[in-house]
Amino acid sequence: MSVKPLQRLGRVVIRFAGDSGDGMQLTGDRFTSETAGLGNDLSTLPNFPAEIRAPAGTLPGVSSFQVQFADHDVLTPGDRPDVLVAMNPAALKANLGDVPRGGTVIVNTDEFSKRNLSKVGYAVSPLEDGSLDSWHVHEVGLTSITVQALAEFGLTRKEKERAKNMLALGLLSWMYSRPLDGTETYLRAKFATEPEVLEANLTALRAGWNYGETTEDFAIRFEVGPAPMPPGTYRTITGNQAMALGLVTAGHRSGLPVVLGSYPITPASDVLHALAALKRYEVTTLQAEDEIAAVGMALGASFGGALGVTTTSGPGLALKSETIGLAVATELPLVVIDIQRGGPSTGLPTKTEQADLLQALHGRNGESPVAVLAARSPSDCFDVALEAVRIATTYRTPVIVLSDGYLANGSEPWLIPQVSDLPDLTVQFATAPNGTDDAGQPVFHPFLRDETTLARPWAVPGTAGLEHRIGGIEKADVTGNISYDPDNHDTMVRLRAAKIARIADTLPPVTVEDPSGQARVLVLGWGSTYGPIAAAARLVRTTGTHIAQAHLRHLNPFPANLEQVLRSYDTVIVPEMNLGQLALLLRGTYLVDVRSHTAVRGLPFNATDLAEVLHKAVLETYERVTE
Repeated sequence: MSVKPLQRLGRVVIRFAGDSGDGMQLTGDRFTSETAGLGNDLSTLPNFPAEIRAPAGTLPGVSSFQVQFADHDVLTPGDRPDVLVAMNPAALKANLGDVPRGGTVIVNTDEFSKRNLSKVGYAVSPLEDGSLDSWHVHEVGLTSITVQALAEFGLTRKEKERAKNMLALGLLSWMYSRPLDGTETYLRAKFATEPEVLEANLTALRAGWNYGETTEDFAIRFEVGPAPMPPGTYRTITGNQAMALGLVTAGHRSGLPVVLGSYPITPASDVLHALAALKRYEVTTLQAEDEIAAVGMALGASFGGALGVTTTSGPGLALKSETIGLAVATELPLVVIDIQRGGPSTGLPTKTEQADLLQALHGRNGESPVAVLAARSPSDCFDVALEAVRIATTYRTPVIVLSDGYLANGSEPWLIPQVSDLPDLTVQFATAPNGTDDAGQPVFHPFLRDETTLARPWAVPGTAGLEHRIGGIEKADVTGNISYDPDNHDTMVRLRAAKIARIADTLPPVTVEDPSGQARVLVLGWGSTYGPIAAAARLVRTTGTHIAQAHLRHLNPFPANLEQVLRSYDTVIVPEMNLGQLALLLRGTYLVDVRSHTAVRGLPFNATDLAEVLHKAVLETYERVTE
């Protein structure tokens, strides 16, 4: 048997697509894990159906998983797939438009029956009418090859067909020189109690590899070399996994037990699942009957001296607003994780969006300021969780952390940090009275503030001599007694706002990436737009055009030097997956003419399209300032 030639590539984007029951997420996840093990940098984009149990073989039921891997640093899952694996006609129709002409399409021909074609509006099979002539199409009977490979197994045909995703994984692993060892280990663990199912999946996986090795339809194998990365131990991690690990780590660095009160909601539920699996690390997870109960549990835990955390998405954040306001009034630490999604109802629960920024800042009654942070990548969710706990415990305030569906489900390599490099988050509780009453007797003043942070002392209930009032009624400054005095209310409102403003004193300045130092246009982002913005800026610079880029982690308060940065450029563009919420805040705060570039499609920005917008803005700015 002749050895097939091996071609080296710098980067590849692959999209696995099929029915929601075809195992595309598992297939993509396993391919990603093997890719990470080879040292490639990568980024992924799982895309789930918006409908629960959509009819099989229909467009609403299509599930996909896209991964870009390269021998250099990767910022996005890729704009357009170089390779599409389509398990049925619906997957082909839903995704073909994203594949560039000349790209590779691998089609499972067994599913192209007249019935399945009619479900998605194909009068004639696209495999027969010449409509796919612009692509390199490989027609592979993935289902029938799988059934044939498993002929000796005592499984039903339907059970055998379920393994076709493993055959597809084996084929793509052969095409791109990915090993099978990790997937085989995974399968042995997953089906340890089902030996026949285990052997069937292993056989299908190896059959896919062997098919690529022996068929004449695939003449070339490809290889993508490892990317240069700092030395250390890496693992592939999703945003939700990183968030959970960050919270547990913050608990240990602060010396506080972590108590999560949560109600399941897409796409935040995986944080609850991950933390529930970490109970041996002083983590308590409480699945509440609703969102209001969940945040109440978390705030109660904070009152009791624990690290109170609640996780949710946009609809749940709205329900939690009154209790978050209570946390503001009682000035207790509380971490609220909001994994943003594409709608307030059930229409787009699995899609990504950045539409909760204004709700996070202002979605409470009265003057109830809180700190707001946003993660920029899956692995950054770990660091943002630590920062949220630092702010919450230092300033005795709720902190809302904004992630989104793209970060939550997407994955990338994560350099596991050394414990010695992690911040010290040690908390000092009040242990003794801090004042005297009118009779000169020792007394505890619950609102006697730290001069630097304006934070009040945190007293654990039951500590002798530290009895104090708590609740939503306004308290008197210093003493904490119930007060209806208008001037005292004005004082307390302003103190709580000033406390949040003081957080800016400990924030790092906004850093600007401007390699040439000659840029007149700044593109500013927040949250998950980091990758597409950075990739777009790179594309612009390859044309010899100058552009600057900056990204915000802290959204309330803003870093102290942000106004100076904004006023240093002739044009500021803010891309957002909403209708311009950060741009609105920047205009109102700094009176700077910020330009919005927005999209609310339930998908991340396309870096190539964004680069065109930025390039046009640079040209327009140059013409304006040189007139």
